[in-house]
Amino acid sequence: MATDLNAKGRTHLFKNKGKDADEMRRRRTEVTVEIRKNKRDQHVLKRRNVPIQDSTDSDDTEKPTSQSLQSIVENAASSDPTVQLNAVQAARKLLSSDRNPPIDDLISSGILPILVECLLKDDNPSLQFEAAWALTNIASGTSQQTQAVVNAGAVPLFLRLLTSHHQNVCEQAVWALGNIIGDGPQCRDYVIKLGAVKPLLNFINPNIPLPFLRNVAWVIVNLCRNKEPPPPLETIQEILPALCQLIHHTDINILVDTVWALSYLTDGGNEQIQMVIDSGVVPFLVPLLSHVDVKVQTAALRAVGNIVTGTDDQTQIVLNCDALSHFPSLLTHPKEKINKEAVWFLSNITAGNQSQVQAVIDAGLISLIIHHLMRGDFQTKKEAAWAISNLTISGNKEQVAKVVENGVISPFCDLLGVKDTQVVNVVLDGINNILKMAGDDVDRICTMIEECGGLDKIEALQNHENEDIYKLAYEIIDHYFSDDTEEDPNLAPEASSQGYQFDPSASVPQEGFKF
Repeated sequence: MATDLNAKGRTHLFKNKGKDADEMRRRRTEVTVEIRKNKRDQHVLKRRNVPIQDSTDSDDTEKPTSQSLQSIVENAASSDPTVQLNAVQAARKLLSSDRNPPIDDLISSGILPILVECLLKDDNPSLQFEAAWALTNIASGTSQQTQAVVNAGAVPLFLRLLTSHHQNVCEQAVWALGNIIGDGPQCRDYVIKLGAVKPLLNFINPNIPLPFLRNVAWVIVNLCRNKEPPPPLETIQEILPALCQLIHHTDINILVDTVWALSYLTDGGNEQIQMVIDSGVVPFLVPLLSHVDVKVQTAALRAVGNIVTGTDDQTQIVLNCDALSHFPSLLTHPKEKINKEAVWFLSNITAGNQSQVQAVIDAGLISLIIHHLMRGDFQTKKEAAWAISNLTISGNKEQVAKVVENGVISPFCDLLGVKDTQVVNVVLDGINNILKMAGDDVDRICTMIEECGGLDKIEALQNHENEDIYKLAYEIIDHYFSDDTEEDPNLAPEASSQGYQFDPSASVPQEGFKF
């Protein structure tokens, strides 16, 4: 009980106003802006099925004329199976061209209902395959183009093809569903409601060819995407055992997709984080932080990083798997993006309890965080600032002193001059907390701040446009750098009705004062 009271007391004294656990532990916001802009090169949401060799794949494929399109549409509706197959194949080849496939032209031609109807021709699997391939590539386009495939009634027929005896037809149906699911949460949930998840997961078995299984893993990633809204909880429960199975796969593509799927699920709040933890996958996920393939490392870092945005108990599950032992190499990785995300991970550990803060210190990671505070690119410096500032809130006096000993003051103060208001606020908070916890060392730390030019920056921040910043800057100057000293009352002149009276016994030169 005493410990709890002490903790509450310390929190009252040292936590910044309005700074709660949710604010300190940060899910991906600014961290992922760059990732979203890059549309995650590791994972395309939709994929066209472009053959390696096809007679129409050359760069000079001509855009079809309205006459040729009309001919294709008319022949695709032919009652002659050979004529129909050739026409549907011609449409598919147009859509499989490498550059600028005429998706809108084909939609406008009215061929969609014909292609969808071809999916029903169980007696002609070649026709089913070509039609499914053409529809897959139409669904790989814009949301409007994908929706046209959905509106044509293709999804229930794709689901029906999942039970086809012809593997190429099955696989093409899986690919088409992946493109539709990847269009967004509305399409994803529509496909889920039609019962797609179970038959898709049934394909995960030892007999499935590797390229087919890669397609299935990619569709699972799309099922796990999107947070607004996230996938239904029952769907997550259904998928997690499959991910626990696939995480042991030796194929890099499947492994990367599996870990990305876990990263999306753990990015959906504490309830989803707990579901992933309860699946038992975390002990197999953490070692992937040191995988030889950087794509696996990147995905694993995202996934475990999302888990430690949860509660202290959820964070501890990751730490119990010896996660911190992987971070010396992650923090010295040649890729800056991994450095940044590794520091972001640690900023969520230093936002935890004091034993978690101590774990970061004991792992020898403080000096590496400070290294990135000094020498990282700006986004990495920003994450390092959060990591240090969070530690000054969560840590005890000895832990904060350890950070000061590692030389944090000068690089921390350097960031007070940047234009990013959030960074300045975070650093100023950290400096204020360090000073509050300094005790007898407060004068020494004030000197360090002054000698590295930090005092000048704090003084300048008293004129900052941000209210929180200028108030906190004023407070720091007032409490720790004010020159106001109490005067000796014996030296002060006494006031009387005649004005101030000076000590008559004071020594005055006989010749008077000389100016």
